[in-house]
Amino acid sequence: MCVGCRERELISELVRVVARDDADSVVVAVIDFRRRLPGRGAWLHLRPDCLHQAERRRAFGRALRVSGRIDTSELTETFQSASRIDTESVHEENRYTNS
Repeated sequence: MCVGCRERELISELVRVVARDDADSVVVAVIDFRRRLPGRGAWLHLRPDCLHQAERRRAFGRALRVSGRIDTSELTETFQSASRIDTESVHEENRYTNS
């Protein structure tokens, strides 16, 4: 289940997010692409709107059982770059199908 939109989905359609301690004692949420990092995981669609909903609802703290603030800036960058790649691939695909 996506912690952002709360929709049930196949695990293959979601990314796993885990909490990692930073050198400055800051808890950072990172994507576990290989799904092997230790600790509790939260599952999320790789969509910026799901990330925004999870941040707004403070779902990461509950799902990862972390108290205090969680830095999601790394997630935001990853989701934005993934969104750009998806947009570019759609435009590229449309260019070939419309010619």
